[in-house]
Amino acid sequence: MMNTNRRKSRELALQALYACEVGKDTAFGPVFETIAGEAARSPAVADYGRKLVEKTLNAKQEIDELLTKHAANWDLKRMTVIDRNILRMAVGELLFFKDTPFKVVIDEAVEIAKIYGTDESGKFVNGVIDSIHKEMDAKKNGVP
Repeated sequence: MMNTNRRKSRELALQALYACEVGKDTAFGPVFETIAGEAARSPAVADYGRKLVEKTLNAKQEIDELLTKHAANWDLKRMTVIDRNILRMAVGELLFFKDTPFKVVIDEAVEIAKIYGTDESGKFVNGVIDSIHKEMDAKKNGVP
């Protein structure tokens, strides 16, 4: 899939994660299908976005624990909804989409944060995702 399609998939996933959290909707399927349908996304874009949302929501507790650990002095509830969901989505991609290089995950998360978040979102997302990646890398290489 081309990079622009992956970006569209990530943006679609972010919209669905946001809608699920703000709407307190636990069934992401109908929410996702509504958003994807309204955006008239291609099947490939919708498929990657759907998988990203599903994996992220299924591992939300694990992801939130990582975010809490690595977002120094930031309570998850204090983060903006957009930043929190960009971080969740990026960590979900790091954990479950091993074919996507770390650099791509972090660059995309930062760019999406710059578009949808605040002036500080890009730097914030970059720092948290980088910290999580370093821990994951260390564990993979047998460093405690």
